[in-house]
Amino acid sequence: MPKHRLLIVEDDPNLGQILKEYLEIKGFEAQLARDGAEGLKVFEKDKFDCCLLDVMMPKKDGFTLAKEIRELDQDVPFVFLTAKSMQDDKIKGLKMGADDYITKPFSMEELMLRLQVILKRSKNNETQKSVFEVGNSVLDHARQTLTIDGQTVSLTSKEADLLMLLCQNENKITDRSAALKMIWGDDSYFNARSMDVYIAKLRKHLALDPDLNIVTVHGQGFRLVVDS
Repeated sequence: MPKHRLLIVEDDPNLGQILKEYLEIKGFEAQLARDGAEGLKVFEKDKFDCCLLDVMMPKKDGFTLAKEIRELDQDVPFVFLTAKSMQDDKIKGLKMGADDYITKPFSMEELMLRLQVILKRSKNNETQKSVFEVGNSVLDHARQTLTIDGQTVSLTSKEADLLMLLCQNENKITDRSAALKMIWGDDSYFNARSMDVYIAKLRKHLALDPDLNIVTVHGQGFRLVVDS
């Protein structure tokens, strides 16, 4: 299986090298650029599955670089790395289409989790199913519909996304934090409460199917239990 290729654009030489070496140990191919101008040149010459972009850099900042990368490739995921914690910067980054925004200092384990979530949903998974048959139910993610014994209900986008994630992990635990970051963008307290509301809505929808049950696994997440 080919390795995922990552572009790291980070002007801190120590952090940049640490990131490169860590990600290569974890099985990625990683290329490091030291500033925004160099990062653009590297991106123009090669194909990457995800870009990690520092925000504050000489010659070209991360926001400018991200905009130029988007003009070259509308689909490649990118993540902003920054020492800033200002909400305005985060909002600006997400409005630009960033897949995530990580504030320094961060743990390598956190970075790995976020990368795994991003790459799983990226264009590299083009063969991802959109129709799932579980129990007596059929989820059509593209159409945002759930059909149980011939009765079809419309789902909101978040309901469809969350149920698809549960179906992908059928009878396995869907990690709560990873699901929040994938669907809501972060795992804040407010978003966690919102997820609980959507789980409750999905349980009501699935009440018509005796073979399905969403079980809460305390401290971990949720499991779609399918009795067959």
